[in-house]
Amino acid sequence: MGGGIFQPGSGVRFEWGAAGAERLVKDAACLVVVDVLSFTTAVSVAVEKGTRVLPFWWPQQPTTGPEQAAIEKAAAVYARQSGARLAVHRKAVTPVEPWSLSPAHLSRAPFVSRLVLPSPNGAAISTAAPPGTPLVAACLRNTSAVGSWLTTHGYGTPERPVAVIAAGERWPDGSLRPALEDLLGAGALIFELHAQGGCPPPAEAPAAKASYEGTTDIPHATAATASGRQLIAMGCAEDVAIATDEDVSSLVPVRDGDGAFACG
Repeated sequence: MGGGIFQPGSGVRFEWGAAGAERLVKDAACLVVVDVLSFTTAVSVAVEKGTRVLPFWWPQQPTTGPEQAAIEKAAAVYARQSGARLAVHRKAVTPVEPWSLSPAHLSRAPFVSRLVLPSPNGAAISTAAPPGTPLVAACLRNTSAVGSWLTTHGYGTPERPVAVIAAGERWPDGSLRPALEDLLGAGALIFELHAQGGCPPPAEAPAAKASYEGTTDIPHATAATASGRQLIAMGCAEDVAIATDEDVSSLVPVRDGDGAFACG
């Protein structure tokens, strides 16, 4: 089990999923969400282009027809009210609607100033995070930049702890399925914070850090995960490649007062 009460006195704390975020955010000065395949990677790519990204929670498992229609309508209404374009499913991309959760699609799509990005995991954590809590989107592409941003802003101390949340995936029954790629992404950030002089974290965070340090081929390991294999089978191998291109981005997506991720 994990939770805020099990990680007191540490500057860097680690947990899984929305439930873990809910536990740790009560005592955290800053929350960092890691969803390598693909929400936070997609956010990173979009923010690099100057797009402000509004997260929207989208259930991972198929629902009934009426429920699915209601979710799609809610997303469309939210995008319209926010003055934003709406990202569609990867398979639904067209020349008219070229934006999706795919980092590859976003890298090639025309610029838009605001984009609603539906996602079942990273967006669920992002939308549930209290508005007053600083929220950062981290991935393997921007580990060093996020680590530097956190330490520069004074996060990562017992007085101002940072909570690193690996999004994970969902089993068909809705329960959390830990995802190796998110463990590696979280571990990379914890490694970076430790290298920048962060205080010793509790056992949960070093375990994530050790997973990253012990993986010699991050791209291969990520491609071999359940999520990686699924994306490759869908013809989205480029998404996996972009997600594992380590430290190529110097931008840090931070949620602003409007609820959108923008360059911090």
